[in-house]
Amino acid sequence: MGMVDFELAVQDTHGLRVAARLGVDRVELCTGLALGGLTPSWGLIETALETPGIPPVHVLIRPRPGGFDYDPSEVQLITRDIRKIGRAHGAQGGSIGVPGGEVGARGDKDVPQSGDAGGQGVAGVVVGGVRAGKVDTEFLERVVELAGELPVTFHRAFDTLADPEQAVETLIHLGVRRILASATDLDRLMKAVHVAAGRIEIMAGGGVRAELVDAIVRTGVDAIHASAKHTVSDPVGITLGSSAPAGDHGRETTDERQAAQIMAALRLAQSPQTAP
Repeated sequence: MGMVDFELAVQDTHGLRVAARLGVDRVELCTGLALGGLTPSWGLIETALETPGIPPVHVLIRPRPGGFDYDPSEVQLITRDIRKIGRAHGAQGGSIGVPGGEVGARGDKDVPQSGDAGGQGVAGVVVGGVRAGKVDTEFLERVVELAGELPVTFHRAFDTLADPEQAVETLIHLGVRRILASATDLDRLMKAVHVAAGRIEIMAGGGVRAELVDAIVRTGVDAIHASAKHTVSDPVGITLGSSAPAGDHGRETTDERQAAQIMAALRLAQSPQTAP
């Protein structure tokens, strides 16, 4: 098994700076992590790409909270976002995410091979679509086609599927690069790794903490995904909505210490074991 990558889910400019300082392997860029993650603004995408030292940026495309069975208008919105990202990638250059391409300095095929991070485009897209408890193959075919050379990650919609082993085979056939699956269901995770057999990457996420990393790595996953966030005080004097009452309920942002602890635990879990 190769080295296990660490992907940090980031939803704001503070998180971008943390990702760059720590040198994580990959960023999943989104907003609304408290809602499971939503599509980020184009301004945040541009800011991410311009952040000095930023690792490869994979953009979550999820237009709303809730489930993953999208109606035609929502599919159109998702594909429009992917098309725009693809055009920007082509314009800004960089050989990113080409299957079978050179492995970058961090050992990730998605790492840009030349130039500054600020001159690179988006390195991949993250999506999920479900229809009647199965992978929405028609939707995913369209996504992979529009993404072109950009690798596609199927997010934790995977954990809602009735037959995850069959879903792995389906996603391989569709040309998806990696799957994000629950880090807390280790049996399910190991089965996915076994079925994948190196043909698609399996990434563990959701509930990842430093003390759980060793057990997760032992399942054979290719990567670990975490948001490593905490709540900071940020009082609001007015009620902004049903989920945003007035008061000091705080907001979530990246916790650099927690992210560093996860990275340290990941290094330790992969270090050669010395005899006593």
